[in-house]
Amino acid sequence: MTDFEDIDYAIDGSAAIITINRPHRYNAFRGKTVEELIKAFRAAWADSAVSAIILTGAGEKAFCTGGDVKQRAETGDYGPTESGMFEIGNLHKLIRDVPKPVIAAVNGIAVGGGHVLHVLCDLTIASETAKFGQAGPRVGSFDAGFGSAYLARVVGEKRAREIWFLCRQYDAATAERWGLVNWVVPADRLLDEAKAIAAEIAEKSPTALRFLKQSFNADTDHQAGLSNLAMSALDLFTKSEEGLEGAKAFAEKRPADFGKFVKA
Repeated sequence: MTDFEDIDYAIDGSAAIITINRPHRYNAFRGKTVEELIKAFRAAWADSAVSAIILTGAGEKAFCTGGDVKQRAETGDYGPTESGMFEIGNLHKLIRDVPKPVIAAVNGIAVGGGHVLHVLCDLTIASETAKFGQAGPRVGSFDAGFGSAYLARVVGEKRAREIWFLCRQYDAATAERWGLVNWVVPADRLLDEAKAIAAEIAEKSPTALRFLKQSFNADTDHQAGLSNLAMSALDLFTKSEEGLEGAKAFAEKRPADFGKFVKA
């Protein structure tokens, strides 16, 4: 597939490799990026030769830094799309629904919506240089659906609240200790190790893996309802004075002034 602008899609053996290719924006996604990711995941789903999917980012600095806040500061949204919608919620559900294991290969910073993407993947392998965290409350955004509720299932309530309330960044060793990632490897080995994991998966029964993934998901599928509510709320919030202050402050490289929005 060669008609993508924001991502790369390649087949390597039995693995589909999906790469977010916007290194000039630290692989932050706009609406077009999300649409292309959805197309790529659907292509991998439909390809009977694909046993596993690897999601990674271009370059060495970032896996994905979430929604393109500069785009939002410039236009008030995440840019034009074919559907006329910003379909990040549908991408989240697709990563869960595709009946093949999805491996996040985190090559650098995974924060904000990029952190949510890796958490939703079935497995995560991280470079020693990777960094993890949330940024939403710092830039006037949030994910009150899978990004928080499912995260709490992965690392526990206390850790999840710390990640969201403080917006700190954590190194790969900490992320592995917390159960956020499965393996940490040298940066120059990341993609090779991800491919090796995909090759191991290819040796297993695809039908068994499909049922297992659906079984794991069944316990948290109700969170899709929370995700729908969260995305509706986020759409309203990002257009509010408070939400816009976060995006403007990020674009202007200054601290956001949220003090006037504190309510009794």
